[in-house]
Amino acid sequence: ELGVERRFVPESCPRAVRPGDFVRYHYLGAFPDGTRFDSSYDRGSTFNVFVGKGQLIAGMDQALVGMCVNERRFVKIPPKLAYGSEGVPGVIPPDAVLHFDVLLIDLWNSEDKVQVQTYFKPEKCPRTVQVSDFVRYHYNGTFLDGTLFDSSHNRMRTYDTYVGIGWLIPGMDQGLLGMCVGEKRIITIPPFLAYGEDGDGKEIPGQASLVFDVVLLDLHNPKDGIAIENQLVPESCERRSQTGDFLRYHYNGTLLDGTLFDSSYSRNRTYDTYVGKGYVIAGMDEGLLGVCTGEKRRIIIPPHLGYGEEGRGKIPGSAVLVFDIHVVDFHNPSDSVSITVHYKPSNCTVLSKKGDYLKYHYNASLLDGTLLDSTHSLGKTYNIVLGSGQVVLGMDMGLQDMCVGERRTVVIPPHLGYGEDGVEGEVPGSAVLVFDIELLELVSGLPEGYMFVWNGEVSPNLFEEIDQNHDGEVLLEEFSEYIQTQVDTGKGKLAPGFDFEKIVKNMFTNQDRDGNGKVTAEEFKLKDQEAKEEHDEL
Repeated sequence: ELGVERRFVPESCPRAVRPGDFVRYHYLGAFPDGTRFDSSYDRGSTFNVFVGKGQLIAGMDQALVGMCVNERRFVKIPPKLAYGSEGVPGVIPPDAVLHFDVLLIDLWNSEDKVQVQTYFKPEKCPRTVQVSDFVRYHYNGTFLDGTLFDSSHNRMRTYDTYVGIGWLIPGMDQGLLGMCVGEKRIITIPPFLAYGEDGDGKEIPGQASLVFDVVLLDLHNPKDGIAIENQLVPESCERRSQTGDFLRYHYNGTLLDGTLFDSSYSRNRTYDTYVGKGYVIAGMDEGLLGVCTGEKRRIIIPPHLGYGEEGRGKIPGSAVLVFDIHVVDFHNPSDSVSITVHYKPSNCTVLSKKGDYLKYHYNASLLDGTLLDSTHSLGKTYNIVLGSGQVVLGMDMGLQDMCVGERRTVVIPPHLGYGEDGVEGEVPGSAVLVFDIELLELVSGLPEGYMFVWNGEVSPNLFEEIDQNHDGEVLLEEFSEYIQTQVDTGKGKLAPGFDFEKIVKNMFTNQDRDGNGKVTAEEFKLKDQEAKEEHDEL
């Protein structure tokens, strides 16, 4: 009778051979005395055959039924279930008992379909693979017995392809449908939906079932546009970004599976760029439009609006990009200073103008509210001569036409502030500045072009009065002493806010036309006695 000894049975046996199944197995064939008459191992290929259809000797047809993939059986077949009294001339003698050591490698049925087993699925699955989508995935490819034949992990590169349009074997086209990014599944494909009778001519033999352990990393469709998910929109949004605006924003850039490829936070510096001008990838150009200062949004960019098939740096080709952005500020190069008055005294007759000496308090911050500086914390006012270049141009503009006691907010674009370079360690480059200002004191300045004026009539013998020793020459010391006396007695007034010695020296130099350190009567002239010149004079 037929003898079957199960020498190894795998722990997992999801399927056993039934009549009508197709099997691939290795075997050693020997006589009872141990003499070998045949071996599939010697030929380097499995024996491939349908079971229960008369393609095998009767004993083997029976012995294979119930076997699992990777199971090993020792089979004793009597002559009546083998080659009988005739044998096989030159190979198997008549009435021979045959011993077979069988290892089942593969098993399938012509009625089989692609089998999908999902063993991990993300909680969030906003989108699944559909026909004509482009996917990027990693896989390990094995035969049904677990033998590895290929792996994208070993190449350290994803497999990138369209789904459902014939770029893949039919079974993989089917097996990838419905997957989420991050999902892991095992796809088992019968050979008639894989490489069929001929195999691939390399690693995959004919009639081989294939098992792919797949993790989906990326998914998009060529028709996709960008996707925007608003994460935080400020309650107050007076202005939204438009084409031509200049933005400063922070971002984390990841792939669709969460892999971080870049971050402005790690550099501790915002990314600064024009919007809608082609300075950034097309998807980001579009995604940054319509944002508010302080807004946080997620921008999902398909590769045809990102870095395309080639990728860039840490970004692989055909990768969907996810940017989580935080808009710090934005402006337009055509912007001027913006002034918002919060309080103006009812008695407001004297307004600040160029040349006035101002004392004021301020809080300086960025557009996102980050405090930069405050005179309140220093316990003293900030003092300037308006229009003299002692502050940035935008502040000179923002302090115009203010009265004592007035409070206002002045918003200064960077081209009227500290420009592209900013102030190292204090003000970022290209930053919009916000100053909350209170004017505390105003000392009226002199007419433009004057550093000193008389409060009354000018002496007709002015040079002689300055030339105290009457030697016909005025030295700097004499000049300085005279001016000081005029100021102390109220007869004259210096431009407020400037250093006395510097003003006097400047006035003296303007009179010392030959530069010899002395002023003569011929050199000495009042402002209205000469043609208007660029420098300041008496």
